[in-house]
Amino acid sequence: MAGVSRQKQKLLRMEQIFNRRTDESHALTGNQLIDMLQAEGIKAERKTIYDDIATLCDSGLGIETTKSGHSNAYYLAERLFQDEELFVLADAVASCKFLTIKKSNELIRKLQTLTSDHKAAQLRRSIYVDNRTKTFNESIYYNINTIQNGIYGEREITFKYFEYDPDKKKQLRHGGDPYVVSPYQLIWENDNYYLACFCHKHGKICRYRVDRMTTVSVTDTKRRALTDEEEEELKNQRSLYSMYGGKLETVRIQFDNSLMNVVIDRFGEKVICHKNSEDSFYIICDVQLSPTFWGWLFQFGPMAKILAPEYVRDAAVKKLEEIMCTYE
Repeated sequence: MAGVSRQKQKLLRMEQIFNRRTDESHALTGNQLIDMLQAEGIKAERKTIYDDIATLCDSGLGIETTKSGHSNAYYLAERLFQDEELFVLADAVASCKFLTIKKSNELIRKLQTLTSDHKAAQLRRSIYVDNRTKTFNESIYYNINTIQNGIYGEREITFKYFEYDPDKKKQLRHGGDPYVVSPYQLIWENDNYYLACFCHKHGKICRYRVDRMTTVSVTDTKRRALTDEEEEELKNQRSLYSMYGGKLETVRIQFDNSLMNVVIDRFGEKVICHKNSEDSFYIICDVQLSPTFWGWLFQFGPMAKILAPEYVRDAAVKKLEEIMCTYE
């Protein structure tokens, strides 16, 4: 009976062989396929192997025919993902900060199964996961799924939130009391996941880093409906500038011409740039006057400055003076 069972697996094993052992540079002849199958105890003959290949093609497998000497050879030409797409996905997984090294390696191994064995190793061509700054919160991978369940089920979620003390030890906020929130959006920004939600403890729209959460769970309580003002605030939370709050203001910012790429990366290709001089340009944009915004602006030193409104210029000067005082 074991031999009969193995024989029934012939088409399945042939599909697996084409998936894992062939590509445009590694085709298999009919005789090679027969030898591989017989090595596994599956009988195959020349007169039937080609019919089996035709059956696989009829079922949707993209098998192409080429030449190996004077014989026909066959390989899988069409896959769910192209090689370039897998390279991008593998790089994204490896560099993703919210995934632990262990989880990144697990996902890359799964991505490797989506191409031939010959190309699988190339997915790790220049990906050195161990050298990336990675999270140590192994549960984040599952927390994201729990949060999504809360969002799509329109249910409140609870979690505990921690931060690191000067000794790099985790300390739960608010004495370890759980946060109860109505979740609305997961935001991926600057290599981190953030949850935009209505926090019942603070009574307002808040934003929390998912990798700082622990013991996340979905409740049976329906999440809170947002007012029009809260809906607008939720949109603002999509920007990292509003992570720490701050007044939304329309500002005019001058940049050195060398920072055009930086401006497009931050504000998008549709941002309108006005020539200010031979060496500079300015934009008019809405920003949240938060610590994150000031940190982003000040990194460019004299190559970026606030032009208007006046009170925002004064706020920038005050913050720079405060920084200077720390070095006196």
